[in-house]
Amino acid sequence: MGRRSGVQPKVVALGGGQGLSASLAALRRITGDLTAVVTVADDGGSSGRLRDELGVLPPGDLRKALAALCGDDEWGRTWSEVIQHRFTSQGELHGHAVGNLLIVALWEQLDDHVAALDLVGRLLGAHGRVLPMSAVPLELEATVRGHDPARPTEVDTVRGQATVALTPGEVQEVRLDPPDPPAVPEAVAAVMDADWVVLGPGSWFSSVMPHLLVPELADALMGTKARKVLTLNLAPQPGETEGFSPQRHLEVLAGHAPKLSIDVVLADEAAVHDRASLRKAAEALNGTVELAPVAACPREGEAVSSRHEPELLAAAYDRIFRMHGRIGPWR
Repeated sequence: MGRRSGVQPKVVALGGGQGLSASLAALRRITGDLTAVVTVADDGGSSGRLRDELGVLPPGDLRKALAALCGDDEWGRTWSEVIQHRFTSQGELHGHAVGNLLIVALWEQLDDHVAALDLVGRLLGAHGRVLPMSAVPLELEATVRGHDPARPTEVDTVRGQATVALTPGEVQEVRLDPPDPPAVPEAVAAVMDADWVVLGPGSWFSSVMPHLLVPELADALMGTKARKVLTLNLAPQPGETEGFSPQRHLEVLAGHAPKLSIDVVLADEAAVHDRASLRKAAEALNGTVELAPVAACPREGEAVSSRHEPELLAAAYDRIFRMHGRIGPWR
């Protein structure tokens, strides 16, 4: 962990979807040594269609991560908008994102997931690297109580990330199929070599927990000398974590990875109503709690924002890295 003063921290961020994008948009502002490790269990929308038709990894969350790493200059803004653009038509292209098609085309050309994503990152001028957590498409399976509202006490097995994310029931546990997928070696190496690992925010069961279910990646998270930050969501997610308190999110993580320790739990100060209980849950993971204003202003019609503000989140990460790190300032 000993690095010279002025050297930027090596940071690895794990997750998927909008939560990971928010974290990456913040982290790229404070370090130039950033790697995203992205879940590959998506089975909905454009990603699901490409996965079913071509047997490829779902590219959607990988595309979102690349877009989040684009710079704020004209080149970065333009390419971010281009790869996020979705076609609107009456034909087969309807709903497909340009970036999804680009990524899949390069996978077929290069026959190498990592090399293709690195090439897209170079084209975009991405401020960091994007890696899939596994080289095989994964299916998410969940144990859900009350998935059928007509049978609120019965427990069912639900399959598919999109279904799990929208279930009206209480998710109790998630699993992966296959149950022991191989991790991408570059992702394992990045975690082992990191100074900091950031987990969350994001859909708790469908984007955050899957990383803990890939054996080689889970072993790396427990074996790395890096310090670990767990970033909590600003509000429970309708369906997947409806009614969850901040501390309940930590209990779920402990249930899926009982040997994993967390150094810092980051939460928005306005989203935590029982600070003592959250601190107790963090202590059970060997961690401390950092509260900071990280929420964006609510949009019209929103009572509470569910979106992190990149500048505020960047400030919170920067403060945590400086206050809790084992080395001096990087900048």
